[in-house]
Amino acid sequence: MGFMDDVIDQLCAPGSYESVYHSPKRHAPMPSVEILTEIVSRLRAVLFPGYFGHSEVEPENMRYHIGTNLDKIRRLLTEQINRGHCFVCALEDLDCTRCEEEAERTCRRFIEALPELRRLLATDVMAAYEGDPAAVGPGETIFCYPSIHAVTNYRIAHALQSLGVRLIPRIITEMAHSATGIDIHPGAHIGEHFFIDHGTGTVIGETCVIGRNVRLYQGVTLGAKSFPKDEDGVLIKGIARHPIVEDDVIVYSGATILGRVTIGKGAVIGGNVWLTRDVPAGTRVLQTPADQE
Repeated sequence: MGFMDDVIDQLCAPGSYESVYHSPKRHAPMPSVEILTEIVSRLRAVLFPGYFGHSEVEPENMRYHIGTNLDKIRRLLTEQINRGHCFVCALEDLDCTRCEEEAERTCRRFIEALPELRRLLATDVMAAYEGDPAAVGPGETIFCYPSIHAVTNYRIAHALQSLGVRLIPRIITEMAHSATGIDIHPGAHIGEHFFIDHGTGTVIGETCVIGRNVRLYQGVTLGAKSFPKDEDGVLIKGIARHPIVEDDVIVYSGATILGRVTIGKGAVIGGNVWLTRDVPAGTRVLQTPADQE
């Protein structure tokens, strides 16, 4: 078994693991994907009562079901928010008690935002129903459509990120990415009445700004054109590098829009179009027709 000792020695060498090792400093545990999955599931039951969670929710018992879920969410989410902060904590002159108290305050502010979150999601549901002739009713889009699944996770994650929560928002959007193939960064800003038809392969970058009543189709990329570096060759983070899509825009399947460009109100971007420039309001941008023999 001598070869095992050699392998273990190599794997335990600091130069081997320093970039892939998470040190549990101060015994702070990592955020739990399993618990975050439960939190999102309970939030889905709160936001869409009767569709998820307990199936026999009536107006007479709704207060009980929502209250029970919110109490559990508050306790679980507070701990996960604190763990997210611990994950990025530099451990320099920080008071852990203060961080725990801040996690409680942040969770409270998030829960207070849930009525607005439901209002936004209700507009997304109607956008899906009104935008898809195959939809038999709004309920079908809530229960079945990958777009509503992904956008629900995104809106939860975006609300948390807007409150300064670390790491947890990205985990939540990546849950939906894995389940639906729709990749929405929690930092993106997306207006109401938003719909992604079919959805698989859609990518929405961190600094995207999307207006209201926008419809995307599968395979659309709203990405960055380039990644500027500083004088040391390190990527510059935090700059606006993704598209602005104004109100009432439609982007058809396979289109790629890159860089900090603006797609003007009411524009229509055809399938498989590649864009790295601004598009004026009301413009239709289509592929050049293929030659036919």
